[in-house]
Amino acid sequence: MAVTAAMIKELREITGVGMSTCKEALVEADGNIEKAIEILREKGLATAAKKAGRVAAEGLSYAYINGNTGVVVEVNSETDFVAKNEKFRTFVENVAKQACDESFADLDAFMASAWALDSSKTVKDELTEMISVIGENLNIRRVEKFEGAADSVLVSYLHAGGKVAVLLEMTGDIKGDAVVEAGKNVCMQIAAMNPRFVSQADISEEFKKKEIEILTQQAKNDPKNANKPDNVIEKMIQGRLSKEFKEMCLVDQEYVKGDKESVKQYVDSVAKEQGGKLELKRFIRFETGEGIEKKEENFAEEVSKAMKG
Repeated sequence: MAVTAAMIKELREITGVGMSTCKEALVEADGNIEKAIEILREKGLATAAKKAGRVAAEGLSYAYINGNTGVVVEVNSETDFVAKNEKFRTFVENVAKQACDESFADLDAFMASAWALDSSKTVKDELTEMISVIGENLNIRRVEKFEGAADSVLVSYLHAGGKVAVLLEMTGDIKGDAVVEAGKNVCMQIAAMNPRFVSQADISEEFKKKEIEILTQQAKNDPKNANKPDNVIEKMIQGRLSKEFKEMCLVDQEYVKGDKESVKQYVDSVAKEQGGKLELKRFIRFETGEGIEKKEENFAEEVSKAMKG
């Protein structure tokens, strides 16, 4: 596959690595972005996992709960001005409420469903109408929902007015204000620390194998390890892997509002105080615009052009 300037630019924005190095990695990967990221990581030149989630578009993420069902949606706009518009925000809330209340196989099926507030239109029709009213291109980018169990407690959290939306499901034999407060605190942890998994039990063997391969290649490419025996390098890799997985897994992360305790230890302490058990089951975290390339604009130039007619 031919390597284009756009592909090099995309890899550069994801990894922060120089243009020429990005081009070399893409050539080696035959134009595959994901493979190129792995190549750069193996060479110790990029920490893709920390940069791939960069916010690059405007809009709003929103979480909504109705009983034991919860949903998180992301609706994108072109500017942050629109993201603060009351009509736009109301539209996003209505999208979330409808997604929560009805069943659909995928996003396309949801877009084709009848708009709850006017059954003569579909969700897509209402979106088109909103584009006309707002005057910007809008997009319902993603929708994800939980159908909780009978013993579930669902808690949601919005950060910075919708820059990040989190939905958390906990299970156990206790409920009440203390449990909801604990859930809110854990949601804030998820918003701030962006874990990928609940626990290490959720990490697939395929993912573990790939990370070991990357860390092994990094170690071999590091001149400081040239004279180290294989068993030393292996122990070093296992240490790095353990540290990496603790950062990725919610229950193992250091609880940001605590004092050197893990998130699991915090949740267990709340459960003990309430005389029961509480387990973190799953979560959704949407960060508005993550993974979307943001159009760079010169605002002063734009204003100047508008004033000239």
